[in-house]
Formats: sequence, structure tokens, C-alpha cells
Amino acid sequence: MFELVFLGTSASAPSVRRNLPALVVKHDEFRFLVDCGEGTQRQILQSGIGFKRLNRILITHGHLDHILGLAGLLSTFMRWESIEDLEIHGGRAALERIQDLLYSVVLRGAEPPMPLKFCEIQPGVLFEEADFSVVAFSVQHRGPDNYGFIFDEKGRRPFLPEKAAELNIPNGPWRRDLADGKTVTLPDGRVITPDMVLGEYRPGTRLVVVGDVGDPSNVVTVSRNADALVMEATYLEEEADMARSFGHMTAARSAATAREANVKQLILTHVSRRYREKDILAEAQAVFENTIVARDFDTFQIRRAES
Repeated sequence: MFELVFLGTSASAPSVRRNLPALVVKHDEFRFLVDCGEGTQRQILQSGIGFKRLNRILITHGHLDHILGLAGLLSTFMRWESIEDLEIHGGRAALERIQDLLYSVVLRGAEPPMPLKFCEIQPGVLFEEADFSVVAFSVQHRGPDNYGFIFDEKGRRPFLPEKAAELNIPNGPWRRDLADGKTVTLPDGRVITPDMVLGEYRPGTRLVVVGDVGDPSNVVTVSRNADALVMEATYLEEEADMARSFGHMTAARSAATAREANVKQLILTHVSRRYREKDILAEAQAVFENTIVARDFDTFQIRRAES
């Protein structure tokens, strides 16, 4: 299961109710901040997430509405908050712009208040733990080095306590080892294999987060059968030509992407203040019914949908 917290859902400029792009993906004790628009640090505080363990930042691309909040965040770490280390992951062009912002404007010769690591993204695995991974993939937007992210929970065979009870397997390390796929020998000498107490294989949860994008072709491929797709809806179809010229999506086009990819849920963000939310939602739901337009501080628990 992944928990998704939207900190900013506006496009290009903030509105009265929407801050600039940022969201947090949580999995157990891990937290990933995806993009950091201006004002993100206040949104972090207001959301109740706080700064602890928020030490991995994934940048979809280097446009200012997605990175300016890094300056304020680092400034706060210099004076008010503490964090053990900070990793900023982005494409080469984005990292060059971020380094200019942080070293020339914020630090100005001072040392960062924590180990600060800049990690250039290449398509592929960014982060891997025993039960989940984060994978970057290229998307097409204006300029170079634009990325989306796949949060993949690894599949597993569930432990069936009723089977364990039928076999009189005691509670304790024997059940734990069986759940981990290990054969055990019980105190009475019986040998129990995992197949005797594990159910059918279940795929893990898949969450796909896309920043700005103009051509969704590869989004369809990586999002196939995903449990949730987070995607932009900067324009409505009435301004589709403008959307194409600026390398953005309309609500209808994002919905068509979700439908083609057979995702379970589409969550729209990066919405322009020129439109009413209900019009964005209506346009998208006419194409893909299970669509939500995210608002700042909305929280979603993304779980594997049952087939």
C-alpha cells in the first residue's frame, strides 16, 4: 500500500486554494517528496507530515513551478529544522538549475546544513527495498530530462493462518519463517514447506506519478493495469491546441490515457486556475469514470485492486 498526500495541485501559478506542484508518497517508514513548488514547506507543516524522514526529493523536471520551493526548504533546514541528509534526484538540466538556485541564492558560499547529494536520474530503478521499488521513466514535455515515477510494491503469496491452524503450527518464529518463504522444522519433528500455508501469488500495488507531459504514449505502457495514475490536467479540450503547443495535457486526453492503460483510478492534478474544478472533472469522467481531481491536502491510500 502507498499513501499519497497532495501538497500542491495548481499549474504554473498558485490560486487561492491551490499551491504549486508537490506531493508526498509514503510506504511504511519511507517518504518521497515529488516536486517542490514555491511554498511547499508551509504545505508540509500544514499537512502534518513534518520534515522528519523527508530526505528524498524526486524532481519531474526543472521548470520553476516545480523547484522554487527547494530554496525555502533548504533555508528552513539551515535555521529551524534538522534532517540527517538530503538527496535530490532529477535530470541533468533540472539539477543544474537547482544547484544554481541553492548554491548561488540560498547558500552563497555557506556550507549546507546537512550532507546534500544531487543524483542524476536515468531511466530505471532509483530506489529498491525488500518489498518495493521506485523506477524513473522518460516523458515528453518542453525541454530535456523530463521524468515520471513508478512506485511498485513487490508481489507476494499471503500467509494463510487457517492453514497453519489446521496443521497445528505454533505461533512464533515458525509462522514468521513460513510467511517469508522458508521451510521449517517444528518442535515435534514435522517439516512444513511454504506451499502448505501460503496462498496464490498476488501482484503488489502499482502507483504511477507523472509530472508535466505532452505526449502520453509511453505513459500508457508503464501504467498498464496500475492501481492509480497521477497525471496533469492543465487544459480543457476547448484549448487543446494551446495544450499541445505548450506540451501539456487536457483533462480528456489524460482520461483517455487512463482508459487505454486500463488503470483502476485516475487522479488529476496540475490544474489551471482558469477553469472550474467541476468542468475539469466532468470532461475527464465523460471519458474515464473513475477520475478524481485532487485538492491540496487530499490523501489517498492506494491498494492493489482485486481482479
